[in-house]
Amino acid sequence: MNYKELNLIGSSSPHIRTKDGAGHIMGEVLIALLPALAFSVYNFGPKALVNVLVSTAGCCLFELLYRAAMRKNNTVGDLSAAVTGVLIAFVCPVTIPYWILLIGDFFAIVVVKQLFGGIGKNFLNPALAARAFMLSWAGEMTTWVPPRTAVPVWGAFDAVSYPTPMAMLHSGDLEGLRKIYDLPEMLVGLTGGSLGEVSALLLILGGAFLIFRKVITWYIPVSYIGTVAALTFLFPRGNDPVQWMLYNLLGGGLLLGAFFMATDYVTSPVSHLGQAIFGVGCGLITVFIRYFGGSNEGVCYAILMMNLTVWLIDKNIHPHRFGVAKAARTGKKQAEKKEAESK
Repeated sequence: MNYKELNLIGSSSPHIRTKDGAGHIMGEVLIALLPALAFSVYNFGPKALVNVLVSTAGCCLFELLYRAAMRKNNTVGDLSAAVTGVLIAFVCPVTIPYWILLIGDFFAIVVVKQLFGGIGKNFLNPALAARAFMLSWAGEMTTWVPPRTAVPVWGAFDAVSYPTPMAMLHSGDLEGLRKIYDLPEMLVGLTGGSLGEVSALLLILGGAFLIFRKVITWYIPVSYIGTVAALTFLFPRGNDPVQWMLYNLLGGGLLLGAFFMATDYVTSPVSHLGQAIFGVGCGLITVFIRYFGGSNEGVCYAILMMNLTVWLIDKNIHPHRFGVAKAARTGKKQAEKKEAESK
């Protein structure tokens, strides 16, 4: 048979075929987020679900409109915009107005993602960049309600900001926090806070699902959470070290950030060593902000700052390439042999 009659496709290496495309991977992430979403609806009422639906629809719509306006192919089907929409809603309080959610969606999809080339080209995590931008409306972004409070889907809600675990930890008031929330409540998620960060147990289960399915590796979550655990245990700010460490691990957005945001393929290193360094850096910055910063929570800014170092980590820490070390040794031996013969 003439080779010209074969149905061959020319492409650059590596030549690896897999069914795990972007849509499949993002679908797995959405599945992992479902338990935390279900609990947020239980904890804050149906508005939690509506927030997620509005944010997801907004991200998909902005991506569709931008790609159409630029006459590019439609990429909504890869589900990356849907994941971004869910995560934006997850890092906001349930009382957030819909219009702020949509502004955050636009910033994440158009400014952070599409203007840099679309999926695989952004250098910041879109959802966290959107959250940082949305803090321009600080009042709306920092109004928290007590757990088991059903917020109305539409209309005014006279919300009085309720203290979150991270607000009390930031002030060093562990005893006051223990009077409001015990560790089982922190683990289950019967606390105030952002919509998707409250249930530590379900976030851990979702993260374990992603690791089991090999969607993510354990290097970033373990190094990130382990660094926060070590630092808070060693420097408990005058509190019981174990209690202080556990409340810091279960409170705030640490688990959501470690499993679902710091592990973003595009904005994290490619090598295992690089991923471990990335996770340690996130942990160091998170604890530093929690202890000395003006913000109660440091996860968002820690991950964004480490996103900016990924190029440097990847430049200096390369993954092992098959056969390179052997070739280097062979070349060295041949050079030594030639040098000996010349003498």
